Amino acid sequence: MERVLYIMKPIQDIFPLLQSPKKIFITTHHKPDGDAIGSMLGMARYLTLKGHHVTPVAPSELPDFLAWMPGVSTLINYEEYPVIAQQALNDADLIFCLDFNDFSRTKHLETPLAEATQPKILIDHHLFPKPVWDYGVSLPEKSSTCEMVYDYINLAGDNDIIDLDIAACLYTGLMTDTGSFKFPITTAGAHTMAANLKRLGLDHTRIHEEVYDSWSEGRMRFLGYVLIEKMEVFHKYNSALIALSRKDLSLFKSQNGDTEGLVNYPLSISGIKFATLITERQDEVKMSFRSKGSFDVSTFARHYFDGGGHYNASGGRSKQSFADTIAYFKKVMFENHPL
Repeated sequence: MERVLYIMKPIQDIFPLLQSPKKIFITTHHKPDGDAIGSMLGMARYLTLKGHHVTPVAPSELPDFLAWMPGVSTLINYEEYPVIAQQALNDADLIFCLDFNDFSRTKHLETPLAEATQPKILIDHHLFPKPVWDYGVSLPEKSSTCEMVYDYINLAGDNDIIDLDIAACLYTGLMTDTGSFKFPITTAGAHTMAANLKRLGLDHTRIHEEVYDSWSEGRMRFLGYVLIEKMEVFHKYNSALIALSRKDLSLFKSQNGDTEGLVNYPLSISGIKFATLITERQDEVKMSFRSKGSFDVSTFARHYFDGGGHYNASGGRSKQSFADTIAYFKKVMFENHPL
């Protein structure tokens, strides 16, 4: 059988399609983080200022620490309002997909997106995008999808359109996906973007406080419980594991987003180069992987846990039970640990 080479048309090829007002549907991945919501709302605000009718749809509820973001009131939660979201998808002229590389990452939106016939545009920085988009750009070397939206606006010659609302959205994703600018993916370009947004009058301190310094008392106590009771450290293997059952999550009445960032804590331990968070959800077991240095968690996630992502930050999932997932993870971790 002859192999067909998939070629996604360059992102700039959509510029002619946007010369007249369009109905635009924008979405991102399930359980959205700062980069997902920031890129989606930043792009939505930009396209609205360009005269388009834009409907941003999140596949699920967003974390509480992102509820302050400009434009968040325009978001439709697909899980809460599927009929309204589906109608917006049906009515759209164009579909923008931000910060995910596979329709399955949207969970319940997977089939509606796959069946939609409108042109689909990808802006993403994860490895190995599936061949399902008509136009787009995928650059794993970029710090965040928010940086790529910023680049898109510049490519369109619309840098002067960026206002403080767009700036706040894009800075949020830049800040969170770079770990407040400490991860290796943080390039000179990321710092240049931050500097340019600051020149607009961006209040970066407020954004940092909203994201990182607005915890509930319950979340703080939950963190203490997790670090004392649920973290296993394997010094021999330069690795650490946090495993949270549904019961663990209920002890402190954990809210959406309360597990955000937990996987990074073990990496602060001297010698630990690989950290994993396993979380028991209603219908599957979710996994987050982080590493320092040369241990490739993207390959690890893809090979063992139907996942992927970035070299030092990836995710996965398991259809096994919570206990069996932990046992299997330990087995493959012992066999594939960082040196």
